[in-house]
Amino acid sequence: MMQPATDPLAQLTEIRAIMERSSRFISLSGLSGVGAGVVALAGAGLGHWFLLRWFPSSSYGTVGYLRLLQSTESERLLVLPYLLGFALGIIAVALVVATFFTVRRARQAGLPVWSALGRRLAISLAIPLVAGGLFCLALYVRGAVSLVVPGLLTFYGLALLNGSKYTLEEIRWLGLTQIVLGLVAVLLPGFGLAFFALGFGFGHILYGLLMYNRYERKQA
Repeated sequence: MMQPATDPLAQLTEIRAIMERSSRFISLSGLSGVGAGVVALAGAGLGHWFLLRWFPSSSYGTVGYLRLLQSTESERLLVLPYLLGFALGIIAVALVVATFFTVRRARQAGLPVWSALGRRLAISLAIPLVAGGLFCLALYVRGAVSLVVPGLLTFYGLALLNGSKYTLEEIRWLGLTQIVLGLVAVLLPGFGLAFFALGFGFGHILYGLLMYNRYERKQA
């Protein structure tokens, strides 16, 4: 009895899918990026509102974030716990949102989340992020407040670039976008909050939608 002919193209497609699953963390959901972007935009709005209330008026003629750029050391240290609280809150909520959508996609695809590949991705992201966070904290304490947001964007971009070899290609382009925005933000120090919203907010939303439309929409 003759065996049915196999389709070479189908075999190659299956082999390629197996290799991609074994070498890349493909459970990352585009909706994770969208959710994180929305959280970042909300955080930027709350931060703007808070700084306007903390620095309502001054002899400098500036208020809010612009006043923070001209603050004294005692003023910076006084407001620092509140700013750290905002930052940690944004990170925590964004991580919860990203984890929810990523776990959901992994379960739908029948793939593990906390695999060896997922751990390598997490470590690749964590090292530049922790180093960048501590570096930006030192910048703030030393008075270089205008460099904090550019530093956050740049280090975050480097973290994404470092981890992109373990996951989807769009992460590499998101990383490069964050680095470019960070470098441009250095030249426009008065627009730190705007660049924060642009990079962490709209950047995540844009690339998240691209990832969702490319990898998930047909499966939904």
